[in-house]
Amino acid sequence: VFRDPLYLRAMRAMILRQPRTRLEMVELPDPEPKRGQVRVRVEACAVCRTDLHVVDGELPDPKLPVTPGHQIAGVVDGIGEGVDGFAVGDRVGIPWLGWTCGACHFCASGRENLCDRARFTGYTIDGGYADRAIADARFAFALPDRYSAEEAAPLLCAGLIGYRALRMAGDARRLGFYGFGSAAQILAQVANAEGRDVFAFTRPGDSEGQAFARTMGASWAGGSDDAAPDELDAAIIFAPAGPLVVTALRRIAKGGTVVCAGIHMSDIPLFPYSLLWGERTVRSVANLTREDGLRFFERARAIRIETRRRIFPIYEANEALDALRGGEIVGSAVLKS
Repeated sequence: VFRDPLYLRAMRAMILRQPRTRLEMVELPDPEPKRGQVRVRVEACAVCRTDLHVVDGELPDPKLPVTPGHQIAGVVDGIGEGVDGFAVGDRVGIPWLGWTCGACHFCASGRENLCDRARFTGYTIDGGYADRAIADARFAFALPDRYSAEEAAPLLCAGLIGYRALRMAGDARRLGFYGFGSAAQILAQVANAEGRDVFAFTRPGDSEGQAFARTMGASWAGGSDDAAPDELDAAIIFAPAGPLVVTALRRIAKGGTVVCAGIHMSDIPLFPYSLLWGERTVRSVANLTREDGLRFFERARAIRIETRRRIFPIYEANEALDALRGGEIVGSAVLKS
């Protein structure tokens, strides 16, 4: 194992001992990378709604105790045997998908995001609410030089999952985004660069969120109960509210698609078949593939993606989660070590 001069004997981490409890700051031995792994000195870790689902007990069977966080930007400071492609000092990002078996029919058919044995950063693998994180080098990404760590961190999930959701929307030109947070602010810029038109739907009466959406490239913004000026070709649901699926179905044209981009969502109410008829489609996005990551970072190198961020020190991770849960974050919350 190779180490840089900033190697520490111990690190700080915010850990979850049991769902529906507060995270605790602890000191742990610095982790040692095993074969095929890299150790990353965490510079920034963005806070995701999926972190809330883990902390709030809405995702089953997390590793416990666990260090949350799966939007990690940092610097490689340790390398295990058999690692190619990274060296100590390289800037690197660690995403949600942390390991797959590589042998099942999903992995063999380019659908590793559906692997039944997959492991996930900040859920079944310790994540980035810490000074250090361990990652399988195959599932880490080189970060574009043009982004600082705090700029890059939200790209590791909000960007990657958003980009996969955009792919699921096909060639739709008029896109509706239901929920305009960390992912939507990134995806709106990518969609604009591709010549698409973005319509943003926020909580009714959220004038600040609607103004933010227009700033980030939405041509129109209104409440989720409003109708956009044009019929939508596709809608992407970022908010974890099942009733929005029905709302979006009422807004899309025949042949359109409603994409559910979250890992957790409340139940979808019953709706009449007439809303689905006309070859409309409802589909979900599950995790990501490494190919998604490579394609997205190609786009991130070609265009300048801006993100609005609210920065918290790592020891205020609970406060960052509270702010996200309470709808107080405009853009992305980012923890810095």
